[in-house]
Amino acid sequence: MQRKRFKRSLVAFEQNSTLVSVVELSFKTWLVAGLVPGLKRQPLKKQGADADALLALLHRWRAEAVKAGGKIERIVVAFEAGRDGFWLARWLRARGIEAYVIHATSIPVSREHRRAKSDRLDTELLMRAVLGWLRGEAKHCSMVAIPTLAQEDARRPNREHQTLVKECGRIVSRMKATMARLGVRNFNVKLRKAVEKLAGLLTPEGVPLPANTLDELRRDMAQLRLIREQIKEIEKARLARLQKAPQDGAHPMLLMLAKVLGIGLETADMLVHEVLSRDLRDDKAVGRYGGMTGAPDESGSKRREKGLARAGNARVRRGMIQLAWRWLMFQKDSALTQWYLARTAGAGHAVRKTMIVALARKLLIALWRYVTTGSVPAGARLRAAI
Repeated sequence: MQRKRFKRSLVAFEQNSTLVSVVELSFKTWLVAGLVPGLKRQPLKKQGADADALLALLHRWRAEAVKAGGKIERIVVAFEAGRDGFWLARWLRARGIEAYVIHATSIPVSREHRRAKSDRLDTELLMRAVLGWLRGEAKHCSMVAIPTLAQEDARRPNREHQTLVKECGRIVSRMKATMARLGVRNFNVKLRKAVEKLAGLLTPEGVPLPANTLDELRRDMAQLRLIREQIKEIEKARLARLQKAPQDGAHPMLLMLAKVLGIGLETADMLVHEVLSRDLRDDKAVGRYGGMTGAPDESGSKRREKGLARAGNARVRRGMIQLAWRWLMFQKDSALTQWYLARTAGAGHAVRKTMIVALARKLLIALWRYVTTGSVPAGARLRAAI
């Protein structure tokens, strides 16, 4: 299958008939720079954060180019990926504009200790990178795959679930710290009946909990109970969608992945919507997107490894490292587990931590092959049904 390439354009670039524009986005204003055929000046316009105004500006520049004797057959707009997401690119494409979203970390910048930085300079940097990309030259910048609205929405349940789980941990830690401040160390704040037992709880000094502290703990427990209910709602809604439409969208891939022993629906949902459903080129691209490739530092005779590059998806990296430890527990007879055990036999904790990242990368590639080609990881056990 032919994979899409985002490191360089595969379409011939005719600069004399292409209007190129880059946009520096911010919350209230957008700075729009253009390269318009037939115009000696390179227009630069600061406007409000308004898509209609941007479209009108592009049409005005095209009219100026035509008036100057040029012929505009292609309009290209590019901007960096950021808080605004992909809605603007989809909106422009729906109106016949060729829109791209630039991977922000792929733009080479000056290594000067103190370099000048402004929106105007940023647009010049973006313009040089985009022109090199349009000419088909490598190492200028990379474009992000623009998801559909449905694809973006499919990621929300898992991301919200992760946020709520972190919030639960934060509240529990805060309550434990409050208890420890008063000398109470044998009380489990996560119990269902913890609220009822607070009133009769005594400190080591033999006195009840202070009134303000007691009210604070009750509010924290009420908030914890609410968040747990929201987590259950997310899980029930996801399971209902899977049962109602098992063949819809990425559901077949999710159900296929959840059959592997040691992988639950939550982990399968994260992997499918964050990485496995993407149109990645090969296994090396899968490892890079997972953020589990090395960052070597070599100069002359100096050779050292700086650790993980961490340039990929942080959610995938964290989830895969956790899954790798579970894989050792649930898939003891698999080839990947045997590979890990053979290389860490008699090794210390530091070596095992380093090798678990290598196992996570190999496991991610094996799961990608499993959902794309049906090749089950060697020695892995599957559930009969989920």
